[in-house]
Amino acid sequence: MKHIFTLLILVSTFNIFAQEKLSFDKRFVQSEDKWIAFEPDSLNSYHFGFIYIDSQAGLTLNYEGSFTIDNNGKFILKKRDAETSIKYRLEANNTLVAFIPESKFSELNIKKTPDWLKPYKEGENSIERLYNWGYRYNGWNECEKALEFLEKAKKINPNHKGLRVELAFSYNCLKRYQDAINILEDAIKSEPLDAYVNKELIYAQVKIGKLKEAENTCKKVVRDCPDKTYNAENAYNILQAYYLKKEVEKFKNWLAESSSYLLSEERFKNLVEKMKTELKI
Repeated sequence: MKHIFTLLILVSTFNIFAQEKLSFDKRFVQSEDKWIAFEPDSLNSYHFGFIYIDSQAGLTLNYEGSFTIDNNGKFILKKRDAETSIKYRLEANNTLVAFIPESKFSELNIKKTPDWLKPYKEGENSIERLYNWGYRYNGWNECEKALEFLEKAKKINPNHKGLRVELAFSYNCLKRYQDAINILEDAIKSEPLDAYVNKELIYAQVKIGKLKEAENTCKKVVRDCPDKTYNAENAYNILQAYYLKKEVEKFKNWLAESSSYLLSEERFKNLVEKMKTELKI
């Protein structure tokens, strides 16, 4: 019985240390409102700080200093030379950081939510803020996170400018193509010639296999829309779908119809030639 009790203590202790271990598996864009640590430097010091989003500057690190970890797993805070705030604008790259366990906050003399963060949270439930945060997260390809903000915004006002197409971008990113089509069909009613709205609609139509509908949408945009930004991309997505399905005649017909604008962009020329070669055209 004594041995069992000792074993339980060892397992429990191991679990506590396992939970408090720093795991460097989070990117900056996954770390909003989190205390994070960077991997240790050559002196085994961990630089740390709090990541938040500034509405103007974007992802920002409020640098707090550094700490070491002793043999018992205790975080030992190293005093900073200056008490002035140091902020760094962060790029949405693949640098990996670790979330600092809440059980270690007292050792680092930090609060879960810093007092200085309050001004940055003003209006956080307004539709403008929710839309802007969703837009940012979509731009970082964190579409599931973007939906958290965009769907809240939709409950406030589904007609907010740009909201429907931003939701559609998230749905397309998450392969929820029918959801994208449903909301874009509403957007098209008020913005029938918006190039971005139509681009997302064509993409969803292609992915769900509605290629004839995608063709018709693409033709309408080429004919009527003054913004030609996405014409080549739209045509390429349709052509690629025919290539993947090995539908040679439809591939040839669509290429003949769309080549004037599809091949106007250099980035698509080589891709089209490779597809033609593989299809023996």
